[in-house]
Amino acid sequence: MANAWRRDNNRHPKLLSPKPLLLLLLSISILLLFLFLTTRSPPNPPSFSKTINPTNTPYPILPFDCFTSPQAHPVVANVVENLKYPFIYSLSDFGSLPDKPHKNIVRLLKGKPFRKPDISATIQEFLEGVKGKNGMVLDVGANVGMASFAAAVMGFKVLAFEPVLENLQRICDGVWFNRVGDLVTVFEAAASDRVGNITFYKLVGRLDNSAVSATGAKLAFKSNEEVAVQVRTVPLDDVIPESETVLLLKIDVQGWEYHVLKGASKLLSRKKGEAPYLIYEEDEKLLQASNSSAKEIRDFLQTVGYTHCIQHGTDAHCTKDQ
Repeated sequence: MANAWRRDNNRHPKLLSPKPLLLLLLSISILLLFLFLTTRSPPNPPSFSKTINPTNTPYPILPFDCFTSPQAHPVVANVVENLKYPFIYSLSDFGSLPDKPHKNIVRLLKGKPFRKPDISATIQEFLEGVKGKNGMVLDVGANVGMASFAAAVMGFKVLAFEPVLENLQRICDGVWFNRVGDLVTVFEAAASDRVGNITFYKLVGRLDNSAVSATGAKLAFKSNEEVAVQVRTVPLDDVIPESETVLLLKIDVQGWEYHVLKGASKLLSRKKGEAPYLIYEEDEKLLQASNSSAKEIRDFLQTVGYTHCIQHGTDAHCTKDQ
């Protein structure tokens, strides 16, 4: 028993020897560090919403906040075909399911990309020629962002104006899908020639044909239900600082183009070389539904120096160059 006691008693000093003691202290330190890291409040992660909607915005109206908006669902999104700078966008119109689904839904089910939007190809073709220049793109009547994303994926800053909530939600989808939150700023507003509110008509199932004019909204889809909503209006001249270079102004607002252009008089009056390249929809029937005309627009553009316009389908491309 005495020898056994000595053997047991001789073990205890070894626990206090330098090497075991160091290991013990190290284990305790690691445990305490683990407890500290797991119980402390985590640092605030980078906010994606701050990237999209900076709080220090230089604009007089706040951008649309994608993160306080309810998320539209389902999300049907895909990449577009045959573009040098491809991008993803999300559909807001699904067609009459299941009888007549949107053509892009059919393509998606077949494993094909979305059909290339004409405006996307046009935007990229123009911007390819000015690549390297500093300046922004204005997308008025952005719909789901097919023009905005075409420019943003090339590295250009974009200001998009869209009054329809369902379309704004899809733009927010595309901002995330394309990782362009630092380039695309979205405003829930209709560009016009005055600040205020206006009645806006959207068609259930055809949100790409929403318009200020009820007649214009239903022109091509007379059987669709029409819903009237109040939307904010703002002139582009009130939003765009004089110091901001604008390379391209695209307008597609279902007949309200004249009012948008009138609200951008200062921007369009910039001297040759500083005035934006202009693309706007010039559909006479839609214009007449909003009590304007193609001639009225052309006459106005002459007064601000846009003397050269070329027709591309229902779009007019105008510059101050001959």
